[in-house]
Amino acid sequence: MTGVERRLRIERTAERVTATLDRPETRNAIDQAMIDELHALCAELEADPRILILIGADGVFASGADIAQLRDRRAQDARAGINTTAFRRIRDLPMPVIAAVDGYALGGGAELAYAADIRIGTPGVRIGNPETGLGIIAAAGATWRLPQIVGEARAAELLFTGRALTGAEALQWGLLSSLHESEDLLAAAHAIADRIAANDPLATRYTKTALRAAPDAHPAIELELQAELFESPEKHRRMTAFLERRSRR
Repeated sequence: MTGVERRLRIERTAERVTATLDRPETRNAIDQAMIDELHALCAELEADPRILILIGADGVFASGADIAQLRDRRAQDARAGINTTAFRRIRDLPMPVIAAVDGYALGGGAELAYAADIRIGTPGVRIGNPETGLGIIAAAGATWRLPQIVGEARAAELLFTGRALTGAEALQWGLLSSLHESEDLLAAAHAIADRIAANDPLATRYTKTALRAAPDAHPAIELELQAELFESPEKHRRMTAFLERRSRR
């Protein structure tokens, strides 16, 4: 996208990537260009797996899909799953995805957050799915991811009423795992990433594979993944180091 204004600001290290949604003039509304950049980022992380942190610029995660574009989309666009495809690809990334949510995370912005493995936020969060008020449904993951996260009854209330949860409510409902002040949010996301990065990357990837597997895949998938890890030199190295540390106490 040379010569085109970027929608994502990306910072990279050896074990993580931080992607900042950066369309402050639209409260980081998700347009086609941002979706294209998310696909490009996913391709990078599929080829070179690292932890992903998603955060929004200027105290807003994402106010939703870009309504100016959404208004003009037709049936064939709905069937193409423009946002759905990108968010599903984020959910399926090999390593964990952390969404650091501040301010508005509405509609497609909320669904992007739902695609993450871990969500943290601030007291100022407003997260929900107002799509039915705009004459559409939440079709980029909310109708099946949200029940997995908060349960069917609470998901139904949110999706039918279109109301937005506060940060405190989202924490109580289990939609967010912790709350932080806005100025501390990114550091809190990096602290989680630090703890993940200290573990064996392959074991972390396999844990995510097992977590995301279909119910009827268990327990066979865990046993096969564990069998591979039991043959891993890293497993032997880490367990030997553990035993040596314990013997010195």
